[in-house]
Amino acid sequence: MRRSEIIDVLDGTHARVGRGVALVIYGLIVASSLVIAVETMPGLSEETHEMLRMVEMTILAVFAVEYLLRLTCAPRPLGYAFSFWGIVDFVAVVPAVLFLFPDLATIRAMRLVRLLRILKLFKANRALDRISDAFEKVRAELLIFLLIASVILYLSAVGIYHFEHLAQPEAFGSIPASLWWALATLTTVGYGDVYPVTVGGRLFTGLVLMVGFGVIAVPAGLITAALMEGGRGAAPPRARDGTTPGQTTEDPNTED
Repeated sequence: MRRSEIIDVLDGTHARVGRGVALVIYGLIVASSLVIAVETMPGLSEETHEMLRMVEMTILAVFAVEYLLRLTCAPRPLGYAFSFWGIVDFVAVVPAVLFLFPDLATIRAMRLVRLLRILKLFKANRALDRISDAFEKVRAELLIFLLIASVILYLSAVGIYHFEHLAQPEAFGSIPASLWWALATLTTVGYGDVYPVTVGGRLFTGLVLMVGFGVIAVPAGLITAALMEGGRGAAPPRARDGTTPGQTTEDPNTED
């Protein structure tokens, strides 16, 4: 089997066995995540811990073989090693294999990101492409809005510090300490662990909350508009002969 075919098998694009192998790998990713979660439960017996450890080592061995195959069969091994997926695979597998630190087991949960690839097996890659195109179209607007949101975040921290630092020096003793409140308030999360007690601080909080609705709504509106525009501009589906619905394959120069 050629190297390119091995990559196709692992990616799930091979004509015969690709989909099955890919589903097995994704199933092992989910199983690994479940094992990691179960291991943290208190009260497990020693036999259960040993069984989970054996399952964990078996799955880890499969992941290690997969990473080595991808690395050796890639057209440009260094390109794969420093790509997003290559770094995810490396961080999720290699440190645990080399050092066998129990705490590094949770890092393997990063491989859950690979489950996004399973959408390609179910012909959903067009939806991913549309989302990617939408982000690309509004990238400049999102960057500008991120800068504006950062300025608003800082000004919110300055404002609440002005109103609350005398009343609550332990919570709002400095502008950097006030940034946590500003972030929780602007994103409308409102954890409630830090909150204003002065009248001025509460009025200012109400203003920040109203601004926070815009911080959430504007990026969502930009991306939604780009998705709708992309949907309207999508090319019509083609038939197997390469024509679009309603289009004939007759030669226009053919006379009746």
